[in-house]
Amino acid sequence: MPSAEAIAALELRSIHLAYGGLVALESVDLIARAGQVTGLIGPNGAGKTSLFDVVTGLTHPTRGRVILDGRDVTRLRPSSRARLGLGRTFQRLELFSSLTVRENVAVAAEAAHRVRVRPKRWHLFDSDAKAVVEEQLERVGLTEHAAARVDTLSTGLSRLVEVARALAARPRLLLLDEPASGLDASETDHLADILAALTADGISVLLVEHDVELVMRICSEVVVLDRGAVLAVGPPAVVRQQREVRDAYLGQMAVS
Repeated sequence: MPSAEAIAALELRSIHLAYGGLVALESVDLIARAGQVTGLIGPNGAGKTSLFDVVTGLTHPTRGRVILDGRDVTRLRPSSRARLGLGRTFQRLELFSSLTVRENVAVAAEAAHRVRVRPKRWHLFDSDAKAVVEEQLERVGLTEHAAARVDTLSTGLSRLVEVARALAARPRLLLLDEPASGLDASETDHLADILAALTADGISVLLVEHDVELVMRICSEVVVLDRGAVLAVGPPAVVRQQREVRDAYLGQMAVS
C-alpha cells in the first residue's frame, strides 16, 4: 500500500486554457500530494489564479483533466467538487463584513451541513454544524474573536476567518490564494503553524503565495509557473537554486 506521501490528492494533466488567441495555461501538469503543502509560485500574470479557477471548476479548461482523489472531476460543477472535499480561499477577502466571525464561518457550515443559519440567533443553529464551527474557530485561533464583527478585524485576523470558513466544509484539499497577504511576521508564523497542523491531520494544501520565505519554509514541493507554463517543479531548496527560476521570479532572493 502506498504511503500517504505518494498519494495524489490532486492531479492536473496537460491543462490548457485559452481565451480566443490568448493562452492563459499551456500543458500544465501538477500533483499535490496528500498531507502535504504544495506551493504554486510565479510572477504576476503567470496563470496561478487561472489554474485555481480550473481546479475549483469556476473555469473549464480548453483541454486536459482535473483528477481529485483519483476521480476525474474536469466537468463537474464547483458545488460538486466542494462536496467531494475541495475548499478554497480567495486573494481578495470575500467575507460578510457586517456579520461576526462566528456567523461568517457558520455560513460555510450551513452549506456543508444543509441547515439554515439565522444571523444573531446562534442558539437556533444545528448542533452538529455548530460544533464544526467552534472546532474550526479554535483550530485557527479565533475563539476569542468569535463574537467580533468582521469589519472590526485586522487583515491578518480576517485572513484567518477565510481559512476557518473554508475548513468548516471539511475539505480534504484546501486551495489557499495568498493567505499571508497583509500579515505581519508573527501572523505569518501563526499561519505556518496552522498549515503544519492541517497537513498533520491529513489535509492537503495547494498554496499560492508571494511570500517566498514562507513557501520555502512550509512546502514539501514547489511548482513554478511562468507565462502559463510550468517552469520548474521540485523541493524548495532545489527549485530556488535553478537559474531559470531566479531569472523569471526569485532574483537574488533565491540564493540568499
